[in-house]
Amino acid sequence: MKIRALFFASYRDLLGTGEIALPLPEGTTVSGMVAELRGRGGAFGKLPAYPVVAVNEEYAAEDRLLRDGDVVAFIPPVAGG
Repeated sequence: MKIRALFFASYRDLLGTGEIALPLPEGTTVSGMVAELRGRGGAFGKLPAYPVVAVNEEYAAEDRLLRDGDVVAFIPPVAGG
């Protein structure tokens, strides 16, 4: 299956891209996708092990099963004052 990963703000800066297409096997969860990305090393290895993500514009838990065509957005921490 193919997943579209979106990276915003500090994640986009870290990775040097705002979007990638990612082929994954059927049955992959959000945490499996994160592990695959982190396993690529380099800047991807600096992604947090448990980032906040949204799947198809809804916040999702790490055990959420992904489906072909899903859009996974990585949402960086926000600081305020």
